[in-house]
Amino acid sequence: MLLSTHLWAVVPVKTEIKSLPDEQWWGGLVAMGSQMPYKVDTRAFNLAQENDNNQIVPLLLSSEGRYIWSDSPFTFQLKEGSVVITSIYEKPVAIQAGHNLQEAYQAAMKNHFPPTGTLPSELFFSKPQYNTWIELMYDQNQEDVLSYANAIVRYKFPTGVLMIDDNWQKHYGSFDFRPDKFPNPKALVNQLHAMGFKVMLWIAPFVSADSPEYRLLKSKGYLLKDKKTGEPAMITWWNGVSACYDTTNPAAMDYFKEGLRGLQKNYGIDGFKFDAGDVVYMQGDYAYHDPEGNANLFSQRWAEMGLAFPYNELRAAWKLGGKPIVQRLGDKDYSWKACQLLIPDMAAAGLMGYFYACPDMIGGGQFTSFLNIEASKFDQTLIVRSCQIHALMPMMQFSVAPWRILDEKHLAICVEYAQLHEKMGSYILSEAKKTSQSGEPILRLMEYAYPKQGFIDCKDQFMLGDTYLVAPMVTDGYSRTVKLPKGRWQDDQGKTFKGPRTMTIDVPLERLPYYKKLN
Repeated sequence: MLLSTHLWAVVPVKTEIKSLPDEQWWGGLVAMGSQMPYKVDTRAFNLAQENDNNQIVPLLLSSEGRYIWSDSPFTFQLKEGSVVITSIYEKPVAIQAGHNLQEAYQAAMKNHFPPTGTLPSELFFSKPQYNTWIELMYDQNQEDVLSYANAIVRYKFPTGVLMIDDNWQKHYGSFDFRPDKFPNPKALVNQLHAMGFKVMLWIAPFVSADSPEYRLLKSKGYLLKDKKTGEPAMITWWNGVSACYDTTNPAAMDYFKEGLRGLQKNYGIDGFKFDAGDVVYMQGDYAYHDPEGNANLFSQRWAEMGLAFPYNELRAAWKLGGKPIVQRLGDKDYSWKACQLLIPDMAAAGLMGYFYACPDMIGGGQFTSFLNIEASKFDQTLIVRSCQIHALMPMMQFSVAPWRILDEKHLAICVEYAQLHEKMGSYILSEAKKTSQSGEPILRLMEYAYPKQGFIDCKDQFMLGDTYLVAPMVTDGYSRTVKLPKGRWQDDQGKTFKGPRTMTIDVPLERLPYYKKLN
């Protein structure tokens, strides 16, 4: 039920939605996937102020077939016997849409984020992605980007999408390469294309203060303004303090889009990694171009930029489920604990309508994990297992160079699983195409795929489409328990099993266990 913002702008309204017997809940923040279903007395999550480095959606889904949706951000917390929602915009209600998580999701999806029938570029689903961030960090340069690409080919990894990350441009807000680092960017892109890569550039809505771009954008009125002074707001983010495009201004976004089109025309760039857009950085008192503007609308409008480019990647977004944009999980550290987050976070992304999701970079995307560590000190098993977890997800992305930190044996295993992803590409793409019509997630939580069959707390195996149950190693070791649902299943070694069945299996380093559902 929508209430007038005018009435509720000052006094938040608290709503208690009584829980049904044994009811459990998912939703809100993709980054909280590992905490789903939520336990009672968790902290309150405020979708207007936090996104925990990932996507957020005003949606909660229940194991008993109910869902809660709001068109606006709210705060939620699970208490004993109820879900407590606080909002200055709406008084949400729980909609009874069915009897389980799957039915709750399907009703919410059809009503609030139906699929568009379109996909991001098909290459995302059939080839790996490579991001230069971990290897080059802020020293993006032509020579080393080409060396990275040459190594991919030399070590027989499949070519795919190559992303040139932060600090390729003259200033934040500039649409041109740093000439000291990229003396001939067009020649670089041509070389990469000839090698079989598509090329994407990192981009953000921020603008370096007092740069030529800043002065031009200020004169055009395209920068977000401080409400008190009327001057461009200075926003603190992970790279310092910058001005920022007002993404709620259509003219500003048209100008930005034209700048990106210029990069495509001048250099042959295929697409863009749209970074930032996090609500957490947009908590100042700003005068948005849109009278209804706030941090969430800012995030939504920034993410919508990706819709103009089939080669796109987002890490933060508000709503926009069902849209043909690639949503990557937020940067995780280099640890076994981080490996254990990948499956529940990817499943959470699917449950919130982000069908076309990519896990974090293999081995972790937090560059501090890889600083000042000798190659001999890396846990090579961890890198291999991380690669295996990615291999049968809808997308996989490398950043740290496996050939730099792995010996010959471990490197060969990573090459094998990158090639497995490529071999499975036609199946993954076919599932993505189904998803673009049906709205069912590509990667599915076990409780979603097999509701009320004992999988409600299963966070270490998943369904890839209708056919494959994937059970990778997410902890250090060489055995694990696998739980099969009803039906007949054939494993990666050709053995057949009848479910329901729970069993302990051996998982040597070279093995990624997966099970094909037999008719």
